[in-house]
Order: sequence, then structure tokens, then C-alpha cells
Amino acid sequence: MNRKRKMLILVMLLGIGMVGVVQGQIKLVALPERAATVIRLDNPQFTLIEEERTLTLQQGINKVDFSWQGVSIDEDSIRLAILGHPEQVTLLNVSYPPGGQSLWWEINSAEAVEEKVRISYLLGNIDRLITYKAVADKEETMVDLKSYIILRNFSGEDFEKAQVLLDYGDIFEQGIKHEETKQLLFLNKAAVPIQKVWVFDARTSVWDPEKVPDQNVGIPVKYRIFNRLASKLGEFSLWGGKVRLFQDDGYGSTIMLGEDNAALVPVGEKMELYIGDSRDIVVTQRLMSQQDINIRPSVTDKLLWDRDVVIEAKIENFKDTPAVLTMIQSIPGEWEMIDCNMEYVKKDAGTLIFEVELPARSGDEAAVKTLNMHYQQKNIRNATLRPTGQIR
Repeated sequence: MNRKRKMLILVMLLGIGMVGVVQGQIKLVALPERAATVIRLDNPQFTLIEEERTLTLQQGINKVDFSWQGVSIDEDSIRLAILGHPEQVTLLNVSYPPGGQSLWWEINSAEAVEEKVRISYLLGNIDRLITYKAVADKEETMVDLKSYIILRNFSGEDFEKAQVLLDYGDIFEQGIKHEETKQLLFLNKAAVPIQKVWVFDARTSVWDPEKVPDQNVGIPVKYRIFNRLASKLGEFSLWGGKVRLFQDDGYGSTIMLGEDNAALVPVGEKMELYIGDSRDIVVTQRLMSQQDINIRPSVTDKLLWDRDVVIEAKIENFKDTPAVLTMIQSIPGEWEMIDCNMEYVKKDAGTLIFEVELPARSGDEAAVKTLNMHYQQKNIRNATLRPTGQIR
């Protein structure tokens, strides 16, 4: 055997020996059982699982296997955090073996240690429903408000003992098994102030009830709950969900007013819950005049014009008590208010909100208020729509 071949074989043997030494320095660590588990439901779309486990690490590099079978885990969401000795224990890298639902963490430890870690990931097929129960007092000035979460586990994983966290309410330690459903009370607030309001929306409501004698036209009635500290709420957003509404009947029992679906209510905003229609308040709205003015050609050779509009709305309260009517008016496109006898708030570019406070009726006479609104729509342009004349 010549000298060069002998040297080549010697180098190969040394290389093989060094690889064996390096592999021998990597310790395989078994992943222990969960010490604690948190099911976080802060996000309505995803469920975040956080597990705490204690790893027995040797000095040097340790290899930890994390695998999952029969469950839906977003592998890109898997994270490992060092909790006990972050100055001595370092996560070096993570690798995903091909063709399997598993990964390997390589963790370097300055010395042998029992190390607490947190493993977190997004787990599929755990869903939740939010429901509310609101019981109003007889005078309809406040409600006892309860919020429940219905947790349904179809993930394929059993959680014998876990902390369930929403972004509000108490923390619950609850075990929930695969294919199990549980209902948990998350919010319980007594005597939450409410405002009873009547709502007239000019986009959908009947403008002149006298012209539809075959219909029993009513005004929608809602309970308005403000998500703010002054109303014993306001610490967090209220999730959307089905609301069942009841009222104390004054005889130790309750009557059901109805059901509604509430949207997400951010802090500072309001929840409005429909309880039915009322005929104690009557709104008669009429288009008093509509005139297209300032008709002119545009740069595209199409006609361009403005529209002058006058609207009158008569509001009558036949109740023995004062009431608040929320009136919603809509003006499409670009517009300018010429004159209006009531204050309003612009919800968006084309939606006006009026809060009309109505006194109680006097004897047999209804209390009456009238909204007068004069505005101009600007720069109307439509190739097929021709200007109109005066309309009364």
C-alpha cells in the first residue's frame, strides 16, 4: 500500500471517529408529560395551546423530539420558550424530519439541570360559541348580564386539566376531553344600566304609515348597553354572540322578550339588542321637494347636476313616559347640508344619526317633534339618469 493511500485511509478513519464523538455528545431527551396546560381563546379564529413541561437536560447538547399524531397542529406556529434558566440553557435550532408530524429541538445546557419550558402552538378543531343572557328589571332601566362560552373539543386531544382563558372574565380550570362540550360562565354583571330606544331607519322603515293601511307599522325597540366603566363594563371588548332577553314581571318570575345576535362591541362602543316593535311612537317622513338644479355638461359630455332636497319627519310619542328615538338618515354621494333644525352625528360619509328626546304625551295629545332637513346632493353624473323636475 503506497504512502498516499495510507494517508487517505487514516484521514477517513479519523473523520469517522470524530463524527462518532460528536454524535455521542448529543443526548436524547424524552419529552415528559404536561405539567400545566392553558387553552387561550383570545382570538375568535384560532385556539392557542400553551404547555409547561420540565426537561431533564444533560450538560452539552440535548435533542428533544416533539411529535403529534391524529391532531391538527399548525407546525409553523410551534414555539419553545426557556423559562427556568435562560442564561444557561439555549435553544440552538429546530428541524423537521421529512414525512412525519414531528420536529427536533437541539438545546444546549451549560450544566445538567431540570429545565421548565413552555411549548405553544395553534390547535385546530376546538371551537367556541359565546352566548348572553340579559334580564331587565320591571322598569327597564338595568339588566343583569351574563356571558357564557360553549367550548367544543373535536381536536383529537384530551385535556385532563387545563386553564381556559378568554380575553375577559375569570380563569377556569377545566378538563375537556375529545368530543366533549362544556358551557362556562365567563361574565356576570348585575344591575348594568341600559337605555331603551326606538329606532327609525329611513333606509328600511316605512316613511308614511298612513299609505300602508293594511300593515301594522311599528318602530323597532332596542336595549342599548354601553361597554364602558360607568356602566360596570368597559374593561375589555365584548364578543359577538346570541343574546336571550328577559324581563322581570314583578311577580317573582320573568317573561321572555326575544333573541338577538350581538356583534363585537369594543370598549367605549354600545351594544343594541332588538326586543320587538312598538306602536306608541309614530314617525311620518315625507319628501317635501326635490329639484335638480345647476344642470351642466361635464368634461365627458355627460350631464352633471346638483339636487336640492327638502325632507320633513313628524315624530309623535303616545307614551305616558319620555322616550328616545334614534333616527338614521342616509344621503348618498357628495352632499352639503343647507339647513337642519336638529343636531346629528355623521356615522360615515353618507349616514346621519339623530338622537331625538321625546317628552311624554299630555293627556290624550301626543308629544310631537318635527325634523326639517334641507340638503343638496352635489355633482350627480349618470349617463342613463336624466334630471328630474319638481316633486311634491
